[in-house]
Amino acid sequence: MAAPVEQLIADIPPVTRAWVAAAVGTSLLVECQVVAPLQLYFSWKAAVGNMQPWRFLTTFFYFGPLSLDLAFHLFFIMRYSRLLEEGSFSNRRADYVWLLFLCASFLLIISPLLTMPFLASSLAFALVYIWSRRNPSIKMSLFGVVTITAPYLPLCLVAFSWLLQGGFKAALGDILGILAGHTYVFLQDYWPREMWSRTGRGEIETPAIVKRIFD
Repeated sequence: MAAPVEQLIADIPPVTRAWVAAAVGTSLLVECQVVAPLQLYFSWKAAVGNMQPWRFLTTFFYFGPLSLDLAFHLFFIMRYSRLLEEGSFSNRRADYVWLLFLCASFLLIISPLLTMPFLASSLAFALVYIWSRRNPSIKMSLFGVVTITAPYLPLCLVAFSWLLQGGFKAALGDILGILAGHTYVFLQDYWPREMWSRTGRGEIETPAIVKRIFD
C-alpha cells in the first residue's frame, strides 16, 4: 500500500504533476544557489541572441524563492490545472499540452512589450481563467466572505492584487494570463458557439505529432 504522500503525488494527473515538480525543483535549485534567477528569466536577446534556449521553459517554472507566495502559486496549479486536466481535457493529454504550449507562446510573444521576465504565474492564471469560463455555474466562496460564480473569480483575484499588492504593476501578470486564456477560449469555445465557424468546431487543432507523443 502506497504511503499517503506517494498516493497524493500519484493521484495528480501527469501534466500537472510534471509542472509542479519542475516548479519545486527550480525553486530548490535557486535556494541551494545551484542556479541564479538571472539564468532563468526570459528575454528574446538572451534566449535567441545568446543561444540560451532553456529560458523558453524556465520562465514558466520559476515562481520565486521558497516562500508562502510559492506555496500559493503551487496551490493554484494543483487546483486549476488539475481540474482542467481531469475535466475538460480528461483522456486528452495531448490537447492539454497543446493548450499550455499556445498560452505560453502567447505570453512569450507579448512579454517584451511589458517587460515580464518571469511568466509562470501568468500561465497559471490563464488556466484559472479558462477553467472559470468553462464552468460558469459553479459557485465558490471567496476567502470565506463572499460567494461568487466561477467567471468572476479571475476579476476578483486581479482586483485583490491591484489593491493589496501595489497597483497595476502587481496585477499585470494576472492580466496577461487573462489575455492568454481569453484568446484560447474565444477561438476554441466562443467562435463555434456564435456560429462564426464554418465547421462548428473550435479553430484550434492539436497537431498529429503532439498527439502521437502524448496520447
